[in-house]
Amino acid sequence: MRRLIALAALLGLLVGAQTAFAEPIKIKFSHVVAEKTPKGQGALMFKKLVEERLPGKVVVEVYPNSQLFGDQQEMEALLLGDVQLLATSLSKFDKYSKKLQVFDLPFLFDDINAVARFEKSPAGRSLLAAMTSKGYTGLGYWHNGMKQIHTNIPLLSPGDAKGLKLRIQQSDVLEETFKLIGVNPQKMAFSEVYQALQTGVVDGGDNTWSNIYSQKFHEVQKYVTETNHGIVDYMVVTNTTFWTGLPADVRPELEKTMNEVTDWVNSKSEEFNQADKQRVLAAGNSKAVTLTRDQQAAWRKAMQPVYKKFEDQIGKDVIAAALAANKS
Repeated sequence: MRRLIALAALLGLLVGAQTAFAEPIKIKFSHVVAEKTPKGQGALMFKKLVEERLPGKVVVEVYPNSQLFGDQQEMEALLLGDVQLLATSLSKFDKYSKKLQVFDLPFLFDDINAVARFEKSPAGRSLLAAMTSKGYTGLGYWHNGMKQIHTNIPLLSPGDAKGLKLRIQQSDVLEETFKLIGVNPQKMAFSEVYQALQTGVVDGGDNTWSNIYSQKFHEVQKYVTETNHGIVDYMVVTNTTFWTGLPADVRPELEKTMNEVTDWVNSKSEEFNQADKQRVLAAGNSKAVTLTRDQQAAWRKAMQPVYKKFEDQIGKDVIAAALAANKS
């Protein structure tokens, strides 16, 4: 009997020791932009809060600037379990769900507030689950901001862009949109853009002020035309199997923290962009080109036909819900 009691006590000690020395859950958070951007700061805040709230249980490693995986590899890496969190541009998801192409339609949203209203709507929230059959779960949307076109010539009308080679994200909607105005669109990974601009492989591209500044595109571009023709927003996405398999005392805290960080990123994105716009202009290499209302209307009209081309893939109901967000 004493031996049984001693053996039970020993087993208890061993189990306790295993629990005490259990490895924390490691979450690798990979992204392709600089740390001094809305997304970069959001990733760092998520790490800080999670490790404060779940000490010893979860460790978050953040890899910015394509240090771990670039545009071409990150979604596969997530599916394979080589990373656990991405904050990926919405333009990269068309191969997983055609509905998500809605975010690439030109002049869909009047401003970033309309974007937020759509993303918080039932239609917008439903798109977070649009890729679950492929193994991906969306956790939230993070704003970057409205897109501008940067080149070495000022662009006042759509015709001014004819013949230019502009870098675009991996999006069929963006490709067809720019073809409508005579551009030769070049799909290219984000990490390759600066060198491509510097060497003349491409003539320009479209991006937010925060990305233009943080990636130093303004050093090799003379003009930024403020078209506000689209958005760069991200979906924070995880591996569905990983996420659903997290312990019951861990996942709710991660979800709560992600929601808090999402609110913070989205409240600060416009501040980031306006501050970086001023930094770009202060550097003196690039000038801002502001369009009149009529000039912007001409850009909108020239790009409008792309809606018809993709409405069956995206869904008329999804497009209508997005447009309705402008009316609030």
